[in-house]
Amino acid sequence: MTINESPTLSTGTWTIDPTHTEIGFVVRHMGLSKVRGRFNAFVGAADIADDLTTSAVHASIDMASVDTNNELRDNHLKSTDFFGADNHPQMVFRSTAINGNGSEGIISGDLTVNGVTKGVDLETEFFGVGVDPYGNVKAGFAATTQISRKDFGIDFNVPLDAGGVLIGDKVTIELDVQLARS
Repeated sequence: MTINESPTLSTGTWTIDPTHTEIGFVVRHMGLSKVRGRFNAFVGAADIADDLTTSAVHASIDMASVDTNNELRDNHLKSTDFFGADNHPQMVFRSTAINGNGSEGIISGDLTVNGVTKGVDLETEFFGVGVDPYGNVKAGFAATTQISRKDFGIDFNVPLDAGGVLIGDKVTIELDVQLARS
């Protein structure tokens, strides 16, 4: 690549750069606030084809790496009340379809959490491709989806005296991903 050429999302395998990627989630607490968390250990890649619609994305997230900035809550999330991380150590995503036009698109796929697989659609935004100070070609994306934790067999809750429950059912998954060309 010469200094005048602009990098593109070229065909081939692009791997997740874990030092510049965040996989997070948001869930309502008592209907009053949002609790945010993230996963600190994950791997994944995008296999980009000439025809973007035939490309594939896959990722595996270590459920024991959950981090909500509260050790007691993290340990509870790892338990069988929630993730059952001992029996289901990975959350896995595998794309089934990729559709988009320019900077926005949908990546559809199968998400497996707690041993249950359901289809999800990731609303995706592509930020472009650039070269870092070390000459590595990187691509940036953001994606979000919302799931029902009950759909994945995660239905632990505590009723509140004033009505309602402690933990919301809807979980927003937020991804900020930087890929490195392999």
